[in-house]
Amino acid sequence: MPKRLYARSLIIVIAPMILLQSVVAFVFMERHWQTVTQRLSQAVTRDIASVIDVIETFPNDDDYANVIRIAQESLALRISVEPLEPLPPPGPKPFFSILDRTLSEEITRQIGRPFWLDTVGDSDMVEIRIQLEDKVLRVFAKRSQAYASNTHIFLLWMVGTSLVLIVIAVAFLRNQIRPILRLAEAAESFGKGRPTSDFQPRGAEEVRRAGAAFIQMRERIERQMEQRTAMLTGVSHDLRTILTRFKLQLALARTKSDMKALDQDVEEMRSMLEDYLAFARGEGTEEPGLFDLDAFFEKLKDEARLRKRGLEIKGTGSMQIFVRPNAFSRLMSNIVGNAFRYAQNVKIEARHPRGMLYIVVDDDGPGVPVEKREEIFKPFVRLDAARNQDKSGTGLGLSIARDIARSHGGEITLNNSPAGGLRVIIQLPV
Repeated sequence: MPKRLYARSLIIVIAPMILLQSVVAFVFMERHWQTVTQRLSQAVTRDIASVIDVIETFPNDDDYANVIRIAQESLALRISVEPLEPLPPPGPKPFFSILDRTLSEEITRQIGRPFWLDTVGDSDMVEIRIQLEDKVLRVFAKRSQAYASNTHIFLLWMVGTSLVLIVIAVAFLRNQIRPILRLAEAAESFGKGRPTSDFQPRGAEEVRRAGAAFIQMRERIERQMEQRTAMLTGVSHDLRTILTRFKLQLALARTKSDMKALDQDVEEMRSMLEDYLAFARGEGTEEPGLFDLDAFFEKLKDEARLRKRGLEIKGTGSMQIFVRPNAFSRLMSNIVGNAFRYAQNVKIEARHPRGMLYIVVDDDGPGVPVEKREEIFKPFVRLDAARNQDKSGTGLGLSIARDIARSHGGEITLNNSPAGGLRVIIQLPV
């Protein structure tokens, strides 16, 4: 069965129509067509039998002129009486041989003489040769006399009206399916973080209700995001004010010996605050745009040289993708930066087939145990025994990365790397 609603709806409309018309056509062929053809063939055979009876009753008529005239004028049969000779061999039968079968049965039943039948040679005439005792009777009858030849008109009407109905059904179904497709596209775009302001519910009442529910859901989510962003902006302002006072007081108290440690604490607090706000904000308010992966990979190569790390990059397909640029840059920076922190060699492979982006990041670091791979995506979780031994970290890098990926409609998964460390697989619909 097809997967799409449009194709299934067409099957629901077309299948019963074809089934019904097939049954009607079969009954018509079996009952009406064959019955009419049989009655016509019986009449023609009866006329031929009468002609044979007249010929045998008056054998002294040498040229049989009167019989030929009567057959042509009264019976619409063209006949000739020819000398006795062997009948021709049977000719090829047509594929649909209802006339051959019916007429042969009637001649055998009513006349009972050797005969030869040709319904193929002349499309408008049927030739019949019947062997008598000392002569051969040759008869030409119109096909319409022995065959219901206008039956195809019924079939043409039936097929023609079916095609008209199918065309109308296709047009109506296309109009009914279009609002559903637009709703699906709007939901998919919203899931990828793209604007959907031009979507308006249309179509049947049920589809309109689904579209209205989607708009209400989208508006509620957007309001919640705006409220969260506004709240975090206020918190950020208040906390940054306190940190600014700390730094000012430290600048005025440089004579104390423990000022260096306090400076480090304040800087760590500032870094943690930025990470918290970035995680909570989720970069959800940024507008989508084109992002150049090649240019970003060049920056990563510069960073790898500064950190003295080995970096291998391989890309296939278009490197121009449509994402939220700052958010995606942060996602990649978190993933690759994590690999640089705990590994000496990193390999990045990017594949961009139509509609999807796959990025695989392999490293030769210590890796992450299988049972901990979902846990490290939770906020503020740090695996000190494994990869996350950076005491200044906040445990939000992977959480922010996955949050950004999911806001684009994608996902991040972890696996074992062939290099011995961790493999990070990023999948995004772009």
